[in-house]
Amino acid sequence: MPSISKETYVTRNFQKISGKRWELYVITRVIHLLNDPDIEYVCQQYIKPPKNEGHYLADLAFPSLRLYLEIDEGQHGNQDHKLSDIKRDAEILEATDWQCQRIAIFVEQGNTKVDKKLEVLNKEIDDFVQYIRNRKQNLISQGNSISWNYEEKYLPETFIKQQIINVKDNVALLNHRDVLRLFGYTKGHYQRAVWTIDNFHEIVWFPKLYPNADWVNEFNEETGSILQFRKDKTPHPMPAEDDPERIVFAHQKNTFGQTLYKFYGVYAPDISMSDPVNHYFKRIKTSIDLKKYF
Repeated sequence: MPSISKETYVTRNFQKISGKRWELYVITRVIHLLNDPDIEYVCQQYIKPPKNEGHYLADLAFPSLRLYLEIDEGQHGNQDHKLSDIKRDAEILEATDWQCQRIAIFVEQGNTKVDKKLEVLNKEIDDFVQYIRNRKQNLISQGNSISWNYEEKYLPETFIKQQIINVKDNVALLNHRDVLRLFGYTKGHYQRAVWTIDNFHEIVWFPKLYPNADWVNEFNEETGSILQFRKDKTPHPMPAEDDPERIVFAHQKNTFGQTLYKFYGVYAPDISMSDPVNHYFKRIKTSIDLKKYF
């Protein structure tokens, strides 16, 4: 699937929150006051936040700033954002080193909650916008590049130029071919779930980390390991200790329904945990230097 345009991206973001009047007010005011085309943002994004809180639905996320905003509308408090279940193929951004900022749109009066005056709410929004600007400048002063070229977001050339890919940077591409470009592949589209990298003891693996037709692949959020077994629980050949390392790009869908292949790290068989039915793979690296493939 081709990448959507930046114009479509921006308008669809706001469309997702069109039924939530306060959320729409706060977010559109933030974005319009910020008026910074170099800062990427996304509304209603699944994230894995700090402190192992479980999956979380961020009202407004700024991936390049490692920052997200929670808008507390008061009816149900923070529990609205914590998720016991999500779409099985949803993209979940790594946010374990992100900062959270909060804006409540209500004030408590006795046992009731009433809407804040716009003057008060606007001041908090203005302060948050300034916080974003300061955070951007601090990151730049530390040597980080903060730019948002949406058209290049999913291009393999973007990551080849960066030379290193890391799990914490939420690296994703739109198809198998583009993923394989990172490792020297030069041919057309590739549909299989595994590709062997020539001259390296490595393969690229494209698992679906949820139940599918014949196989189940489960990702453990705490350990980062992957469990693989047949749906009918029949045995299959055990992996060997000297098997090639597996570079994992898992099948997911982003907030707009686009299929993505997201980098999960480099894996090796965990022989001590595996048996003929259940095969475990442990994460051994969270980053890869791409220079060696070119």
